[in-house]
Amino acid sequence: MRQRLEKRAAVECLVADGGMGTQLQARGLVPGECPERWCLERPEQVRAVHAAYREAGSLIVETNTFGGSRYKLAHYGLSERVAEINRAGAALARDVAGDSQYVMASLGPTGLFMEPYGDETEANFYAAFAEQARAFEAGGADAVIVETMMAIEECCVAVRAVRETTGLTCLASFTFEPQPDGGFASMMGVTPEQFAQQALAAGAHIIGANCGTGPDAMVTVIRRLRAVSQVPLIAMPNAGMPTLENGETVFRETPQEMAGKVAALVAAGASIIGGCCGTTPAHIAAMARAVQAVRQTGK
Repeated sequence: MRQRLEKRAAVECLVADGGMGTQLQARGLVPGECPERWCLERPEQVRAVHAAYREAGSLIVETNTFGGSRYKLAHYGLSERVAEINRAGAALARDVAGDSQYVMASLGPTGLFMEPYGDETEANFYAAFAEQARAFEAGGADAVIVETMMAIEECCVAVRAVRETTGLTCLASFTFEPQPDGGFASMMGVTPEQFAQQALAAGAHIIGANCGTGPDAMVTVIRRLRAVSQVPLIAMPNAGMPTLENGETVFRETPQEMAGKVAALVAAGASIIGGCCGTTPAHIAAMARAVQAVRQTGK
């Protein structure tokens, strides 16, 4: 039986995987298509992405369910297939992970706001997140990462839904952006310290940051989270900051450049390291080697 993720991450630096969407695009996903639908209709391609990251050295495989809430799936007429899609996403990841990898189910934001900022109630959000969480558990997930969150209220409702309706490890990951004053905050103005306090109060076992920044800025964010928390931290930076080239968003940080930042992320306090936008199996392979070097040298 696998040791619970939060217990292992408390004593060892672990490698997560990288970007999913761009990998599916390379396999034929077209703009406007529902990535999560591939869990049902093109499962072999989703498995191939998981397998590529496994081969690259990731210990944690993240599911293809980022937009799997009933709110997001409604855009594609799939709101009544939430349980089926999320369960399938977890099961596909488990097929590849076997007993040697952790399956971390991806739960992304709804794209809507709760009252009083929007029309949705907390009860509706809770029900939607709980629906996903139960499906993840049924599909064989070990953990759920509530990720790319910007509104602390939504994040905390999702964390509570995971903790109160399943026995899974719960990670909470916010997206922070550089601010004019030199600090970091989410699009909704939430600072790393505010996020840490409230996500932990909601019950998160592991907290951290993903997207929004490259690894250099992520070091500062992780350091600030470590200053106010004792739980394991996860860092999943983009492959640098995006640039627009010929109408296409490009992330220019190379695998070697990303790997060069791993020691600094670990020193800042990260114990789970992976990648977000622009990262590939090549990035994760280089970062996994860097993590191994840190384990061997202790720095």
